[in-house]
Amino acid sequence: MDMDIAGRTLELVNGDITEMDTDAIVNAANARLVLGGGVAGAIRRKGGPQIQEECDRIGGTFVGGAVLTTGGQLKARHVIHAVGPQMGEGDEDEKLRSATRNSLQVADEHGLKSIAFPAISSGIFGFPIQRCAEIMLATAVEYLRGDTGLERVVFCLFGRDSYDVFARQLRRMTGARQ
Repeated sequence: MDMDIAGRTLELVNGDITEMDTDAIVNAANARLVLGGGVAGAIRRKGGPQIQEECDRIGGTFVGGAVLTTGGQLKARHVIHAVGPQMGEGDEDEKLRSATRNSLQVADEHGLKSIAFPAISSGIFGFPIQRCAEIMLATAVEYLRGDTGLERVVFCLFGRDSYDVFARQLRRMTGARQ
């Protein structure tokens, strides 16, 4: 599903983010930037050890923050590690909004044209998928309507259920037909 937002493309796909051919993919990271399980583990396995080595040099970032590393052996040239909130830690909605916005800003700061996001914090961090879709999509749409060099923002959702939640939310936000 594709939408035109101010002459830029917002796209939803059901797939494996490690296979995305975008300038950057976003890793749903922890604050220590340790590539353990889930999306991060898949990125580490497919991208190679240089991604973790670069994360180790950076050392970490705050919840809501985002940092850039190489993409290693991935199709994407870069990985943006965004630290989303864990449910129950407080102020989760704003922290997820910040992680999304900061990822987009990092991409812009490095002159990237395309970025692919997973549903940040909706896995082991326990963030409800519907709220995740509302916050991340609204943040991306607002960003794309502003002054940005980004041309394409993709939400790469793992599994049909997550894709359907994001697709319904995007239709609601934009008034697109079902």
